[in-house]
Amino acid sequence: MRQLFVNSWVALLVMFVFLTVGEGSVQASTIQQLIPILGTTIGARPTGEVVYLIVSFEERTDHGGLAVQFKRGQGRFSPMVQTSVQQGIYRAASALGVSPDSWTVIVSLPYPGLTLYGHSCSAMVALTVVALAKGVIIPPDRVITGTVTPDGHIGMVGAVPLKVAAAHEAHMRRVLVPEEQNEEDGDFETPFLMQISPVATVTQAYQALTDFPITP
Repeated sequence: MRQLFVNSWVALLVMFVFLTVGEGSVQASTIQQLIPILGTTIGARPTGEVVYLIVSFEERTDHGGLAVQFKRGQGRFSPMVQTSVQQGIYRAASALGVSPDSWTVIVSLPYPGLTLYGHSCSAMVALTVVALAKGVIIPPDRVITGTVTPDGHIGMVGAVPLKVAAAHEAHMRRVLVPEEQNEEDGDFETPFLMQISPVATVTQAYQALTDFPITP
């Protein structure tokens, strides 16, 4: 079974076509979006990888609480991934001043035999969900690797140089990384035609990913 370690990560491709001109312009009971995730392979010589998750979002009429489901039948999510994604959605929603109590989110990994480990996809999934709730589609050439901390910051991750290299190969134009860097990563060069944006908070990350200010 293939394993992908997402130590601490994706930009977005729109699965169903929505033309977005501002917040609230996406009007649908259920929205699906294909989002890229930055990770690394597991092994003696890991490499950076870009895979894609399908995120389905629905806003219910009740307020019975956030419901997050991980679809079975294709790729698998480790317990750590499941926990970090659910926590990330709660934390990002709180930091951005919205309530997730009426949200249903379904996440699937369309790669049979692949298992996703780690927690770095939590920031990307969480910010995607909040953006969809606000009627915003994140441009498909943007991605973030990082976690969401309880106080609304973007948490440090590892293997950033490998992930940046993989994002460049996948033609991503802007990669958001945690402002706090892992000392083991060392320095790395920004690839040609790519913008690397260090971000400290969920608010900064949302604005950088969407180009929209935070609104109630």
